[in-house]
Amino acid sequence: MVSPARHNEGQRQRVRAAWLFLAPMLIVLALVALWPLLRTFYFSFTNASLVDLHGREGIGLGNYLAPVDGVWTGLFADPQWWRALWNTLVFALASVFLETVLGVLFALVLNVTFRGRSLMRAALLVPWAIPTVVSAKMWSWMLNDQFGIVNDGLMRLRMISEPVAWLADPTLSLWAIILVDVWKTTPFVALLVLAALQMLPKDCYDAAKVDGIPAWKVFFHVTLPLIRPALAVAVIFRFLDAMRMFDLAYVMTGSSDATMTVSVFARRQLVDFQDVGYGSAASTLLFLVIGLLTLLYLRAMRPDLSGARR
Repeated sequence: MVSPARHNEGQRQRVRAAWLFLAPMLIVLALVALWPLLRTFYFSFTNASLVDLHGREGIGLGNYLAPVDGVWTGLFADPQWWRALWNTLVFALASVFLETVLGVLFALVLNVTFRGRSLMRAALLVPWAIPTVVSAKMWSWMLNDQFGIVNDGLMRLRMISEPVAWLADPTLSLWAIILVDVWKTTPFVALLVLAALQMLPKDCYDAAKVDGIPAWKVFFHVTLPLIRPALAVAVIFRFLDAMRMFDLAYVMTGSSDATMTVSVFARRQLVDFQDVGYGSAASTLLFLVIGLLTLLYLRAMRPDLSGARR
């Protein structure tokens, strides 16, 4: 029988070995993630500019909110930043909701045994495998109001009478980008849900079939509760990705106010206006908003995530 002292010593050795193996990865993460993040925080409290980055001066909360000659300035007083934040939230909530619903539907279909199922599973992953920039450029051509195939197809089907400026119309451009994102990333959600469906016990379904319970009741009372941990993980990953979306909006519509996300706003301040301090403040606020929303979501989904860890 192993003594408690020897057992504790062996456990300490395993912990030290684990930290030793993790050390290189943690050092790399600190260099490529933590250091730039800390620099961004620092620059957000300065008036740094790309023209003279070393001649920066500390201005406190001037980039966030400060009175200048009796007028409030900074991000919190900038209507463009609030518009970009609103666009980001609309994009994230709408795209993640649609991707979750469609992903679950596709996963349920692909979980059924039928001829050609393997081919359909492979085809489902094609949009996800295409690089985002390539997808954005491809869809910007397809949605073009002059020579786009989308307008041509809809006109042939007599669903529209004239070409629609999908990416130029302020009321349609954001939703066009949302639908492109749904087309690309729904396979990611479907793949995670399908993996969860493959692991479900068959006993519950056999019992429900014997009892004559309708399929929709089986889904809401058996399937959905069992796949909720996997679904929670899929939703949080997609939400984090959607909140920092940059490439789709920038490639398809540039810096248009109608589709500008916080990431596009920060890029314009940093690159176009060369205002490193203001752009860093916008990036810092985006980080804080994502962190706050993530904490709220994790707190709400704690039972499901705990089930996933088990």
